[in-house]
Amino acid sequence: MTEKNVSSIKVIVSRKSLLLLFTMTSTLFLMSWFFVLRSTTQPQSIDNNELIPNSRRFSNYNNDYATWTPKKYVEPSVGNRAILVNSKDASSSSSSQDSYDEGKCKKNNEEVVIKIFMYDLPSKFHFGLLDWKEKNSVWPDIRGAIPGYPGGLNLQHSIEFWLTLDLLASEIPNAPKASAAVRVHNSSEADIIFVPFFSSLSYNRYSKTNQHGQKSRNKVLQEELVEYLAGQELWKRSGGKDHLILAHHPNSMLDARVKLWPATFILSDFGRYPPNIANVEKDVIAPYKHVINSYVNDTSTFDTRPTLLYFQGAIYRKDGGVARQELFYLLKDEKDVHFSFGSVQKDGIQKATQGMRSSKFCLNIAGDTPSSNRLFDAIASHCVPVIISDAIELPYEDVLDYSDFCLFVPTRDAIQGNYLINLIRNVTKDEWTRMWNRLKEVEAFFEFQFPSKEGDAVQMIWQAVARRVPAVRLKMNKSKRFSRCPSTTTSDIVEKSIHVPSNFW
Repeated sequence: MTEKNVSSIKVIVSRKSLLLLFTMTSTLFLMSWFFVLRSTTQPQSIDNNELIPNSRRFSNYNNDYATWTPKKYVEPSVGNRAILVNSKDASSSSSSQDSYDEGKCKKNNEEVVIKIFMYDLPSKFHFGLLDWKEKNSVWPDIRGAIPGYPGGLNLQHSIEFWLTLDLLASEIPNAPKASAAVRVHNSSEADIIFVPFFSSLSYNRYSKTNQHGQKSRNKVLQEELVEYLAGQELWKRSGGKDHLILAHHPNSMLDARVKLWPATFILSDFGRYPPNIANVEKDVIAPYKHVINSYVNDTSTFDTRPTLLYFQGAIYRKDGGVARQELFYLLKDEKDVHFSFGSVQKDGIQKATQGMRSSKFCLNIAGDTPSSNRLFDAIASHCVPVIISDAIELPYEDVLDYSDFCLFVPTRDAIQGNYLINLIRNVTKDEWTRMWNRLKEVEAFFEFQFPSKEGDAVQMIWQAVARRVPAVRLKMNKSKRFSRCPSTTTSDIVEKSIHVPSNFW
């Protein structure tokens, strides 16, 4: 009897022990899962500005211009030259640019300012090309008369003019200007070193050799620029990596670019550049300046634009422009399509203006290069662009979604039978109206003007440059890794880092 009781007690104790062990194990298991799940939840956000190396070099720039009222401003494209008009006359036409969609490109009163050191190059490299005569100063006094810029097709590559004016304006106390970039005179404070060579203007006006077969003025200026930069301590210090050079015309800087490749280029596209000289990771794509006037107070609708599809320009092009003639033969007999040869001669710009404003869609087809001014004329006309250019790179595409207001069609599809025309005819009225409204919202991003305004092309370009600065610093810092090694110099590393084709010239 006693043995039975002892046995029963043992069984009870054993069961209690197992229950206790099971409870403890379950508790520990649940607690471990709780901590695992907690550790895998999303961490709190970190301010990206704190992650930028040497971020103190970026600063918030407070605009306080209430005491300064400009008497004059440069009208960007009137007639053949930029002219001066009263600010009252200009205020009404530019008021629509003071606001824009914050959903795609956020506007902030405390935006980061990029600090720029600009070389005081002799005037022959910049405003001297506009026949401005130096008067004991490298730069014109922009508070007075400003040298005019040639009109016509010259205007489309005039960004060098507008960016330089904006930097000069940043030094005028209490001047009404935007805040994306400011000029500094101490290079150690600068985020980027700006080279103010009007390379597109130099090519357009001075690229022809004279009758004696001597070098063109454009070629001579490039050689002198390379020699000048090679002698600068700032260039030697970084190997040119922190320099900014404008070469917006595809044929500008043809001779110098292969020697200045470490710098950041501002370009219209990469069509005439080998990828080891220019590429989308290193350089900045900027818009053309449209040559037709902006469509102010556009009240048109889908039904009041009678032409479905519009193209006017050179039809027979080399290189990637073969698609133009293919599309010409496919579309020329469509009743609501305008596809014809055209140029800026005589009243060409006026005809293009009328044609685009009365069309629902405007073709932008690759020509000798992937890009053309036609895209930006279409945006200014609120004519929905149809882009047929497989290799095109677009301005500020890292912050702007072009598919909101453009149609993209692969070339191989566009030239197949009725593919393109059927695609466009199937775009509904509501869809077209949505894209048309979006065009009116983004058009300010492509406007060049002086004084520059928040959210216009000048400010968007500076912001695009600012987004390159961390990558520039990374390259510079990496190049210093072996700077103390006696057998390897920074220049040795630079020379080995890229192979320039021997037949590039």
